Amino acid sequence: MKTSMLAFATDLRDEGTDTVLDNVKDRAGVDGLTMAVAYHDARDIFPHNPVRRVRYLEGGAVFFPPDFARYEGMRLQPRVSELARSGDPLGELCEAAGDRGMHVNAWAVFLHNDRLGFAHPECATQNAFGDRYLTDLCPSNPDVRVYARTLASDIARYEVSTILSESLHFHGLGHGYHHERYFDELGAIGAYLLGLCFCDHCLEAARLNGVDAAMVHRSVRDELGRRFADGRDGEDPEGLTREDLEPFGGEQMSGYLDAKTETVTSLVDEVATAASGGGASLAFLDLCGAEKGFATGHPEGGAAPDIGWQMGVDAAALAGVCDTVAATGYAADPRRLDLDLAAYQALIPDASQLGLVLRPMQPDCRSADNLAQKVALARERRLGRLDFYHYGFCRLDALDWIRQAIA
Repeated sequence: MKTSMLAFATDLRDEGTDTVLDNVKDRAGVDGLTMAVAYHDARDIFPHNPVRRVRYLEGGAVFFPPDFARYEGMRLQPRVSELARSGDPLGELCEAAGDRGMHVNAWAVFLHNDRLGFAHPECATQNAFGDRYLTDLCPSNPDVRVYARTLASDIARYEVSTILSESLHFHGLGHGYHHERYFDELGAIGAYLLGLCFCDHCLEAARLNGVDAAMVHRSVRDELGRRFADGRDGEDPEGLTREDLEPFGGEQMSGYLDAKTETVTSLVDEVATAASGGGASLAFLDLCGAEKGFATGHPEGGAAPDIGWQMGVDAAALAGVCDTVAATGYAADPRRLDLDLAAYQALIPDASQLGLVLRPMQPDCRSADNLAQKVALARERRLGRLDFYHYGFCRLDALDWIRQAIA
């Protein structure tokens, strides 16, 4: 089982690449480092950073100098971070890691990009009322798809083993922008419907699948208009299912959701092909576990992959087009994690194609023993890769927990 630890380029700059690699290899016992090469806006706390304990990350940017010739004539162009304008963090990491016999992976957030969305609103997702969600690029949009492919090929020219791809799918209404406010109680159904994309490209993709996309669009818009005017009728379900959406288009709604899933699967296929052309594998980071447990570490309801359809994510189909599907195991209780992993393995029988991301810190872990139980589950299930999130976010004693868990 390959192991790696996620980190930011700013971690490497502030602490020193050699210091970070020595800590990851010698103290944590991990054999690889996964650097964020394209990332979104964030404000984070860094417990052991010698320069800044609270940092605003430069979002919507790439943290390596891109080969702009690859992007010639394209609508979407990479925004280069200040850090990458004065050096090459990824290149320096690859060289230093190679000297230590460590592998390097590249962590890339593809479509959750407000910088590109604000600059090119025509490439962003669009709700039933025609409003654009400028934080999220649409997977159906041809300009977005060619950008994702090109970014993957650009990253793969480095000596990276794997591109860990985040945000290669549709996004819901929430967790898109800063200081979001939702004072109207739309309910689970209303919130999901308001997050559905009805841009021209999504409508066309559904029509090509034989779906009456215009009817689905009208049905969703009318239901949302009713909810805005009159509120909800009764209580929405806590665990949203596809069946809960049948009143808003029936089989046509089901077909519309299927088209979303096919869009995501084909996009991942294209990006994986672009990465492999440069010699890198592609791991799809499945955020279902994060959707359920990111804030609290206590996910509830059904297993994590049960909600994949909401983002157009079909784990079984994705395993057929990329090298690895990496589950986000954001759960404090090892028994809950085991439930989720069992569900993933039912979809992906070849455990070598399944990865796991663990947080060796609160709210998921409060002891070395807790982390060791979760690592043992990954070993027992013979998973192909194990990633730890995240070097800069955890205290340094978490590295000792990791070593004890994987020793």
